[in-house]
Amino acid sequence: MADEHTSGGRAHAGRLTARRISRSYRGIQALKDVDLDVPHGRVTGLIGANGAGKSTLVNILSGYDRPGSGAVTVDGEELPNERPARRTRRGVGRTFQHGHLFSRLTVLENVEVTARACGLSRSKARALSLELLSELQLEEWSLHEADHLPHGVERRLGVARALATEPRWVLLDEPAAGLNEGEAVHLRDTMRRLAERGLGVLLIDHNMPLVFGSCDHIFVLGAGRNVLDGTPDEIRHDPLLATSYLGNAAKEIAEGVENVPR
Repeated sequence: MADEHTSGGRAHAGRLTARRISRSYRGIQALKDVDLDVPHGRVTGLIGANGAGKSTLVNILSGYDRPGSGAVTVDGEELPNERPARRTRRGVGRTFQHGHLFSRLTVLENVEVTARACGLSRSKARALSLELLSELQLEEWSLHEADHLPHGVERRLGVARALATEPRWVLLDEPAAGLNEGEAVHLRDTMRRLAERGLGVLLIDHNMPLVFGSCDHIFVLGAGRNVLDGTPDEIRHDPLLATSYLGNAAKEIAEGVENVPR
């Protein structure tokens, strides 16, 4: 999977990469020699059927898991195995599929405490939090406790908290689950703005119209291995999508991506 994006000294700048990542759990191979590039200024997609290894790879990139072999690099420098907080300080922020919110704090406090934990002063943390709530259309929920939020609001709050770490890369793990069509379109526009501001965005989601309407480049995993990568048009028309790598998602890509909201 190495190409012109990953060769040469200067090409490493502004790039989070996984190189030949393998991971097994009790003899079951979750990932095998997987490569991935997440450069600044681009929305990169990661898709595959359930069990393809997507979340395992995100956990390794963000420090919540360790690879059996291979390396994670930032700007061409190999990173040691380290705690998630250290990876966050290197500029790698992420969301989670399930929860990880402070249920007894308000929506605003959830974002603010994350910013404070990353070293911002109280005033700067408050200012950043209010800015993020506005960007994610969460202002009306700011004083609601995070317990029992609507699912779509909870997802958007997860994105706001990831951005409160002031990341250089943000890894979005199923951020569209539970979003209605309007919220999904807003998420797409938010990701595009983040990329335009120079962040590297990694999107992992089963919402194929969102993925193909948001991403500049897409990686496909199948059974823990790289299957193919390319632009949305290249992926959509590749015959490998007719195989069992993506199952029903292949049909959705082939027949439904033209319905992506614009």
